[in-house]
Amino acid sequence: MDSGKAPPRWLPFLILGVGLLAISFGAILARFAQGYGLPSLTIATLRLGLAALIITPIALWQSSRTLRTLSRGQILLTCGAGFFLALHFATWITSLEYTSVASSTALVTTNLLWVGIASFLLFGDRPSRLMLVGIVISLSGSGLIFWSDSRASAPGSNPLLGNLLAIVGSWCFSAYLLIGRRLRASLPLPAYVWLAYGSAAILLVLACQSSGTPLTGYSDAAYLVALGMALGPQLLGHTSYNWSLKHVSPTFIAVVTLGEPVGSAMLAWVFFGEAFALWQGVGFVMLLLGIYLAARGER
Repeated sequence: MDSGKAPPRWLPFLILGVGLLAISFGAILARFAQGYGLPSLTIATLRLGLAALIITPIALWQSSRTLRTLSRGQILLTCGAGFFLALHFATWITSLEYTSVASSTALVTTNLLWVGIASFLLFGDRPSRLMLVGIVISLSGSGLIFWSDSRASAPGSNPLLGNLLAIVGSWCFSAYLLIGRRLRASLPLPAYVWLAYGSAAILLVLACQSSGTPLTGYSDAAYLVALGMALGPQLLGHTSYNWSLKHVSPTFIAVVTLGEPVGSAMLAWVFFGEAFALWQGVGFVMLLLGIYLAARGER
């Protein structure tokens, strides 16, 4: 696919569609894994660890020379990226224990907004007026989701905690993207993905050991679901986005990612019977509209 020839015009859109479907199953598979008794921290560790193991031969084959000549700064940045990626998955997957799939996936995909805010605060990149409007609408939609979930919480659930964990997961993923933007300027994709996934997985293994969270002793079905998360949402989903960056604009891909919470919400309705509350649905639409406007206003 990466030969010098441009692919057919329809191919990037097809690959993006397949990637979107794969990523939309991320929250669903995490819920199934939790149902099989896997702790959220174990799910995050297996998802990233298995993905890193699967991509190891490709990274060593294509980027062995780059990996042997990493600078100290690149190693430190990679560890930082892995730290925030590990926190992202640990907090987001845990959020699914407490709140709905729709709220969790909608809030965790707000990273475009936080990256825009952080770029202004850290690098002086002034957001456009349209991006500012999008940020305001999205934050209003997020607030509406929080308010709706607080009124409709079921006994034993804690949607406010779940929503907050999803937001923290989005912040962590935003930090991962900001660090990755700098690393990707000097590292080929296989090397970067392998280093980021591998360092995140190592940190999560250490977190499991320090917290006494076991990685073994679960059913074969639980491990099959974890493998499905590594192959589908992690490798197929994210790799399709990374490949498509060579053929469509980053802004278009940012808009495509808005389909993730929509797809996840529809799948959650099919598999778990999760329906929207009225104001939760309004907040959901506002949030996605705001992210769309922010993507359109991205410079």
